[in-house]
Amino acid sequence: MITAITVAAIILAYGFTILNGIHDGCNVIATIIASRSMPPRRAIIIACAAELIGPLFVGTAVAATIGKGVIKFNYINASGNIVSVVTILAALVGAICWNLLTWKLGIPSSSSHALIGGLLGAGIAGFGLAAIDWHSLIFKVILIMFASPLIGFGIGYIFMKLSIGIFKNFNPKINNFFKHIQVLSMIFLGTSHGSSDGQKAAGIITLLMVVGGMTQEFVVSKWILLSSTFALVFGISLGGWSIIKTVGTGIYKVKPLHSFNVQLSSAFVIFTSNMLGAPVSTTQIVSSSVMGIGSAERINAVKWIRVKNIVLSWFITIPAAGIASMGIFYILKLILI
Repeated sequence: MITAITVAAIILAYGFTILNGIHDGCNVIATIIASRSMPPRRAIIIACAAELIGPLFVGTAVAATIGKGVIKFNYINASGNIVSVVTILAALVGAICWNLLTWKLGIPSSSSHALIGGLLGAGIAGFGLAAIDWHSLIFKVILIMFASPLIGFGIGYIFMKLSIGIFKNFNPKINNFFKHIQVLSMIFLGTSHGSSDGQKAAGIITLLMVVGGMTQEFVVSKWILLSSTFALVFGISLGGWSIIKTVGTGIYKVKPLHSFNVQLSSAFVIFTSNMLGAPVSTTQIVSSSVMGIGSAERINAVKWIRVKNIVLSWFITIPAAGIASMGIFYILKLILI
């Protein structure tokens, strides 16, 4: 029975990753489409290619944080323990439910934080508060969760101010230059996102294989990393158009110059976080970068009412997904354990 549940959970992990691609991955192409710098089909093709390249250049530090840095590994690492498998299954279901709700509402919340919230809630339900690695959760997740959008906002603001200072006397046709150069900035953002979010699913799948008795140690293999990234890319190819609209026009009406600065600042923050093993939110960083570039140019033109709703979703995602996963764990426990 445990093997069947493990296989079902692994399939669900790939399903979560596809939804992650639809929900979060569309941030990679949101501004380039909204600024009319590139047709949607071409943007998706280039972004998907960049996402696939990402895992080739970065290690698996983020996968280790997701797999072993929320629920303590010694608590969940009991090969053949059905409670461990059901805990991860409940975490995935809770995260998926939250993603579907925010996707339906067009709110750019974080799939990464939904997954972390799911692991947190299900982990507490399955093993108790002592099973949570609070040090890793606070310093690698919570602090980074608050810091990364602030850094994204700050870098976006600085990049935009520099651009205004450098290009203010240029012919308006300079926007045509930024339409074309965005290919490079989008590739940088796509590879950074692919290396980050592909790892998150890979960490969960590897953990499932350990607790389900399919492998002996937590080592993220290349095939798991690549297959997770393929699932992510498939989700991006489907396009999360409501979220693209929110990020591209719902915060600030972006033009090619804005879009270039958003992509460059976001990619820088995400790539640096990957090196540190911090599972940051692409959604948060891209959205905050849009806020930064908008504030640098015309602060009154930023749609702060929409920003308030987006920021609120950042705060409630982890607890909401956690509560959902906790409830789902108790339901699954009655059925499966």
